[in-house]
Amino acid sequence: MRIGLLTEGGTSCAAGDTGAWWQRLVRGLAPHDFDLYAVGGRLPAGPLPPNARPVTATGEGALPAGPPERAGRRAYGRRDRRRFAEGFHALATGLAAETDPAHPAAATAADSFATGLGALADLARDTGGLPGALRSDDAVRLLETACRAPGARRAAAAAGLRDHLAFADHLERALRPLSLAWYDETALGAADLCHATAGGPVALPGLLAKRFFGTPLLVTEYGVGLRSHYLARPAPDTPDASTALRTLLAALHGRLAGETYRQAALLTPGNAHARRWQEKLGADRERVRTVHPGMPAERFADVGEDEESGEPGTLVWIGRVEPAKDLVALLHAFAELRARRPDTRLRIVSVPADADAPDGATEPCAYLAQCAALAAQLFPDEAAGAHAVGENPVSFEELGGPEAPTLEDVYASAAVVVLSSTVEGFPASLVEAMFCARATVSTDVGAVVEIIGGTGLVVPPRNPRALADACHALLGDPERRYRLGAAARARALELFTVDQNLAAFRGIYLELLSHAPVRHRAGSDVPFAHPAEAHLPGSWAPKAVAAGTGAPDA
Repeated sequence: MRIGLLTEGGTSCAAGDTGAWWQRLVRGLAPHDFDLYAVGGRLPAGPLPPNARPVTATGEGALPAGPPERAGRRAYGRRDRRRFAEGFHALATGLAAETDPAHPAAATAADSFATGLGALADLARDTGGLPGALRSDDAVRLLETACRAPGARRAAAAAGLRDHLAFADHLERALRPLSLAWYDETALGAADLCHATAGGPVALPGLLAKRFFGTPLLVTEYGVGLRSHYLARPAPDTPDASTALRTLLAALHGRLAGETYRQAALLTPGNAHARRWQEKLGADRERVRTVHPGMPAERFADVGEDEESGEPGTLVWIGRVEPAKDLVALLHAFAELRARRPDTRLRIVSVPADADAPDGATEPCAYLAQCAALAAQLFPDEAAGAHAVGENPVSFEELGGPEAPTLEDVYASAAVVVLSSTVEGFPASLVEAMFCARATVSTDVGAVVEIIGGTGLVVPPRNPRALADACHALLGDPERRYRLGAAARARALELFTVDQNLAAFRGIYLELLSHAPVRHRAGSDVPFAHPAEAHLPGSWAPKAVAAGTGAPDA
């Protein structure tokens, strides 16, 4: 079958990043053909497998940074301007409406947004796109009217002209897929199934494919994009974003995510944490099925099969250095642990941030310097004797450097792997530690409990004493540590491998296509268009049908 895979683009993922799952999916499901659509980004550099082909906005190159050009685009006449005004008004009304369930306007807000989005999609398809209409004076006036109408939320009503202009600019970027030349029989119209690797704007072309062609939509989320938007800092071009603007932006992403969840034939979150977000935004539980991300386990086989290879008394933390990881609490916990076990050592190994990451490196570098200063204050350099060189029990290293050349080397040195985060989605470092048969101590955030499943110790976040107690318990009991590590490896190999992920999606693809209406296309074989016996010679199947060239007689 042909799969339209909707991605955010991006470069090759850093070690441990589950964002590379869709690249492994394409390579692992070689019998299927994949059309790769990069929504708002570029596809990873390097050769693609034979069963994949890139589809871009203009047929070549990458998705343009500005509004895309389409053949056949024409200026709006009076009828088109009226259609735009009606559609945009419905969409803006749904965005500005009160969200409190007790308010009468909240009941129809989602439907109003969906109606407006569909109307704008139809207009874009008929006229060749939305050439500047979303940033026009008419759009700004309609947005202002919706924000000040009865039933609008109070924060939206306080928006001024500057907020409306900034939001119109953001809205045009978010809805840019409406204007792309993907909605014909040579692009998404040729797909048997659309598979979005995230909800919200990434899945928008899939919503349109369902509207125009009836193509079933599958949405997979291994992170929660809406949650990331809520936690993200304002963009560099809007450092002084007002409360009204942030309210409108949150409403836009929330409505897009909610509409995606309602329209998808199936949602496959990577963990229960993401599933709860989807259900809160209106997803039907009957159409939600958890599929854990698949991670390559082969590279950790040598370490995992040598369960006693860790250095006694060594704790390892590995990940991206940022405030949400709460390394300050980890350092305070290690100080308490060090008072009980003076021979312990802590390795903090930072994974280099993606060069395309929106946050840049300023904040992580500042936070890393803050943590290094705290470590120097808590643990003055110590020496074994009067003539020895002092050494700090806490080391800050970077993956790929001389002290930590590979992930395997880092995990092999650990007696216990520690996770101290206050906010997490699906922590890949825990799964890697489990592949390596390492006992873990983690904070109870995100999908941690679902991943660990009783094979490690879990403590409350922001509780250094509990973290220190758990580490002390494992360091003082090697047999328990090895037993938990072996159980963790067995669990990871059962639930989190690439093979189980591929098997799950292989079955899901066939299931969704078997329930979708048959769409006949010239020159192509449509799976399930004829019963299996129609392809066997016999009295029930004419020769033409047995050869696959016709349909059985009634």
